[in-house]
Amino acid sequence: MKIETTLAGPHGRPNWAEIDTVLLDMDGTLLDLHFDNHFWLRYVPERFAERHGLSPAEGHAECFRRYDAVAGTLNWYCVDYWTEALSLDIAQLKEEVAHLIAVHPAVPAFLTALRATGRRTVMVTNAHHKSLALKMRHTGLAGYFDALYTSHAFGLAKESPAFWSALRQQEPFDPARTLLIDDSLPVLDAARAYGIAHLWAVFKPDTQLPIKAVGEYPAVRHFSEIMPI
Repeated sequence: MKIETTLAGPHGRPNWAEIDTVLLDMDGTLLDLHFDNHFWLRYVPERFAERHGLSPAEGHAECFRRYDAVAGTLNWYCVDYWTEALSLDIAQLKEEVAHLIAVHPAVPAFLTALRATGRRTVMVTNAHHKSLALKMRHTGLAGYFDALYTSHAFGLAKESPAFWSALRQQEPFDPARTLLIDDSLPVLDAARAYGIAHLWAVFKPDTQLPIKAVGEYPAVRHFSEIMPI
């Protein structure tokens, strides 16, 4: 049976009365995507050029060629894959710019409110476990969650509808009573194809960039605006 996606409820909030489980993405949703964009679009190409004796333009072009080749797959998110593919210690490079890791405004208050309502609160991220550990160490957000899952543990990226079936075997949830908030439209599309009913996007995953187009999905501007009631 196909479950139709539920739009925003009263006052532009999710339909909290119909939600028991909340699945939350990490990068771009709870955390400012500026860290990741700076890291992959500027820092890594610069260090790659230095490592391989290339000009900045050549390093940028080669990195982006390799990025494009695996976009949307699990390798794109894999620290170990890029360490080998680029001959760079990606985990160490992330430590070097970890001061840029930042939590979106009102996220701790939102997570506190969620837990107070008794709803199951779960992080579901495509980030590699090494990246997840780094960001939880710098933000202290892990304690707000009932569980944290990385797609690498399932061998499937969240862009695959099969991922959600695999997740449900380990983290039982009723798709009709589950909310997913994610900044990736392909991920939201895959979750909708699986049958998750409540789907929300994010208007500004990267606080340094303009508002993002979110298609037909309702979207979060500021987490204070969608507090559970």
